[in-house]
Amino acid sequence: MTGWRSQWRLVLLNSLTCGLEICVAAGITYVPPLLLEAGVEEQYMTMVLGIGPVLGLLFIPLIGSASDHCNSSYGRRRPFIWLLSLGVLLALFIIPHADVLAANLSWGSTRRNQALQVGLLILGVGLLDFCGQVCFTPLEALLSDLYHERDDCGQAFAMFSFMVSLGGCVGYLLPALDWSGGILSFYLGGQAECLFSLLILIFVVSVLVTMKVSEEPLSTLEPGPPEPGRCFPRSCCYLFQCKLRTLKSGPLMCLLRTCWSMTPAIYRSYCHVPRVMRQLCLAQLCSWMGVMSFMLFYTDFVGEGLYEGVPSAAPGTALRQRYDEGIRMGSLGLFLQCATSTFFSLAMSRLVRVFGSRTVYLSSMVSFTISALVICLSKSVLLVTAMSALTGFAYATLQTLPYTLTCHYHKEKEVYMQNSKTKKTHTNGFTITRDSVCLRLDNGHGDVNHKSGISNGHVHYKRDEPEYYPPVHQNGAHLGLESEDFEKRGVGLDFAILDSTFLLSQVFPTLFMGMIVQFTQSVTAYIASSAIFGAIGIYFATHIIFDQKDLTS
Repeated sequence: MTGWRSQWRLVLLNSLTCGLEICVAAGITYVPPLLLEAGVEEQYMTMVLGIGPVLGLLFIPLIGSASDHCNSSYGRRRPFIWLLSLGVLLALFIIPHADVLAANLSWGSTRRNQALQVGLLILGVGLLDFCGQVCFTPLEALLSDLYHERDDCGQAFAMFSFMVSLGGCVGYLLPALDWSGGILSFYLGGQAECLFSLLILIFVVSVLVTMKVSEEPLSTLEPGPPEPGRCFPRSCCYLFQCKLRTLKSGPLMCLLRTCWSMTPAIYRSYCHVPRVMRQLCLAQLCSWMGVMSFMLFYTDFVGEGLYEGVPSAAPGTALRQRYDEGIRMGSLGLFLQCATSTFFSLAMSRLVRVFGSRTVYLSSMVSFTISALVICLSKSVLLVTAMSALTGFAYATLQTLPYTLTCHYHKEKEVYMQNSKTKKTHTNGFTITRDSVCLRLDNGHGDVNHKSGISNGHVHYKRDEPEYYPPVHQNGAHLGLESEDFEKRGVGLDFAILDSTFLLSQVFPTLFMGMIVQFTQSVTAYIASSAIFGAIGIYFATHIIFDQKDLTS
């Protein structure tokens, strides 16, 4: 995949990825002050930020696998993208107008007004975080559908990581700008209204561009040839049946029907993961927990730890001014992290070709862990900011390599996703497996051919001859053998598992990091925890299957 046309198509295809990251980064960055102003305590604010990831953990496997089996005339992935995009738009409207909506719905009651405002903010935050994060799963699956070869897939996800990093840069930069003094603020009503109106405009444009460029292969059923001599009457009943059939095959009905019919099988497949995916997801989970623990609380660490400010101090006091200055410097560090991630995303394909996937993955996590340790021990603002920028290498790697490896696993399922757990113990104590028992059909007689030299009643087995395995029951299990069939696993389900590790890495910090800081009485625990998780991620990364040689080691 070479040429500027192909690269430009990748940019347009990932425009929604960039738009989503802009909205999530800017929205979630701007939300904590709004929650604090509405009266939410800080310890509960972190729990509010964990609502979206928790919901994502519940619904991502359903959405990922359902998109693998959706037969909509509009495509497999795009109905889910449209629905989740509507949720993002609704959240972007609710968050800045929560006070106005609460005032109109509270009928003059001050207590009801405040409670309703907090409820609407929590709804908007949860909806933005949930829909924004979950929407990445069908987008990743769409890239995998359009680019099958390993090199093309690597470039596609490198561009995906680049657009995520670019969106993060813009998303962290927009809230830092003063929108209250512009002309738009006069018409729209203030800083929050201007910011979120701009986010809505950016998001709508990015959705339309991606949907126009994607050109997903359609999965419609071809109509059969008309029977000779038969004419179709244009009656009202016939037209009504056509409309009903069209409605049933529409994107939304297909989405709901697929999700409803496949839920039990999806969660069974979600729990029975191939070995290569288990090892990859475990390393991904620990690595993301380190990175997200750093990103979620870095600004608070700088404001309280480095600048020794107090967030609860009265506005205008020296303690509050130091804290606000630290927040601005922390935002600069996260901006530099995204800029570094953007650079490494562009260079990721070349780095993998020169050094290999294993070296790039391990070196990124080693650099992240060392950077976190330096930040814990240093009191220099300049050094801390430089180390925060270096963590962008790990962020770019985690956004690219795991998805490239997953595409490679699915392209060569017979190598990486073998049905290795296949055995059954009979009542007489013998254990039957594929390697010990295999029936071979004799072409001459059509029955089982027993060779000489068979001991213990075992049937002769040769790998170079046609094999016969017992028939399959309706429930999918082999007759006499229990098998985990990974051949029908869709790439959307495994992308959903990878994205679940990302969401789970946000749930732990938001639920438990506040208690850890209260116990240690130091915000340095935020960065120390990220360094510990980074070290654990390095250990599990050494067990990832990067190529076929790792299967035998």
